[in-house]
Amino acid sequence: MQACSCTEHHTPLRVVLTGGPGGGKTAVLELIRMAFCHHLRILPEAAGVIFGGGFPRSSQPLTLRAAQRAIYHVQHELEAMTQGENLALVLCDRGTIDGLAYWPGPTDYWTEIGTTAEVEFARYDAVIHLRTPTLDGGYNHQNPLRIETAAEAARIDARIADLWNAHPRRFEVPAHEDFLQKAYNAMAIIRTLVPPCCPSSGTLNGR
Repeated sequence: MQACSCTEHHTPLRVVLTGGPGGGKTAVLELIRMAFCHHLRILPEAAGVIFGGGFPRSSQPLTLRAAQRAIYHVQHELEAMTQGENLALVLCDRGTIDGLAYWPGPTDYWTEIGTTAEVEFARYDAVIHLRTPTLDGGYNHQNPLRIETAAEAARIDARIADLWNAHPRRFEVPAHEDFLQKAYNAMAIIRTLVPPCCPSSGTLNGR
């Protein structure tokens, strides 16, 4: 994080950075972390916390549903931890809507976790979708928690796009052969969401 001399009290926006597997969220978040000041807080991905801690992974519907319920509640608590802090923007690595893209049914996702889509949309001021590249366009398995094939990743990415499409402040960052350009495009959106004191160092390779 960059130093910031601003002492004003900020009203934080809660923003989701989402996308299918391989969209570049992890790398973009790290670049954002280095470029912006401490008034921007990045939350870890709830799924990474769950699966990185040893939660079982399986294609069985019972296990898939259990995992998504756990992810939902961890996401809520991660977001709750920022309350009361002087932050301008809370950037979430995925949001609670994303769980529906991985929900296997046959039961209803919203009923099982005790909420509605409308309530969860209202939690977030904006959503930025990093689109997943194709296999020829750079999709890979560098992240050890990524288990999806390129075709599976594309289907999940399309599902996430459809789920978030109704959000009134949705931004889309297309896949790009130059990943730094894609990251720059995402960071340019972030600059429009933070107050003037925060984006002064939000640059990428002089762009």
